[in-house]
Amino acid sequence: MSAGPAVSPPLLLEVRDLHTRYGRVEALSGVSLDVPAGQIVSVIGANGAGKTTLMNSVMGILPSSGELLYEGQSLRGVPLETRVARGISLVPERRDLFASMTVADNLTLGAYSRRGEKWRGDLDHVYERFPRLLERRKQLAGTLSGGEQQMLAIGRALMGKPRLLLLDEPSLGLAPLIVRDILRIVKQLQSEGVTVLLVEQNARASLAISDSGYVLETGEVKLSGPARELAQNPELTASYLGG
Repeated sequence: MSAGPAVSPPLLLEVRDLHTRYGRVEALSGVSLDVPAGQIVSVIGANGAGKTTLMNSVMGILPSSGELLYEGQSLRGVPLETRVARGISLVPERRDLFASMTVADNLTLGAYSRRGEKWRGDLDHVYERFPRLLERRKQLAGTLSGGEQQMLAIGRALMGKPRLLLLDEPSLGLAPLIVRDILRIVKQLQSEGVTVLLVEQNARASLAISDSGYVLETGEVKLSGPARELAQNPELTASYLGG
């Protein structure tokens, strides 16, 4: 007896015809993409392609037009704090840590949207995932190495118990071994049920752990498809994979 067709996972995030402007300059010109629940979706492209603008638009940091649907419901007019409370967390490119506060205090702030909930166990879980943060929990965030700061930024986002994690250039400025560790952790998060929208310049590394991908150029989607197919696409290989 033959098996039936594979059932596609429901869409956790749907971006439809998204336009975002900086003054008169249109940074995103009709971007549409799907993020299925439980998957890792990569957005790759050169500097200035609109990747960070896309993340900030989804998070509600930048005003945009078009449609953003999260769990089938519109995010139009939903403030950033409410998006966080509904399970969307952003790890920004700059990490935006509180440099003069300790590692432990930065992590505790990550749970601010969960007032009244028991989150101490989640703090222990972050320390289990990032043992180096446990070792440095009393250290000021500004004194950490680049890799440790990225771990702290991800750990702080995880304290919000996200269902959708937006990662903006997590490999930026990091040594290759640290990048490998960070992306391994991202893949591990997926196995634990976290859906990830991953923005990266490191196309080869991001596609290797992703289910699907989109290529942004000057604010528009130029290519999209399963990650494995994109990694073998001649046009993409020539432009982004060093082929």
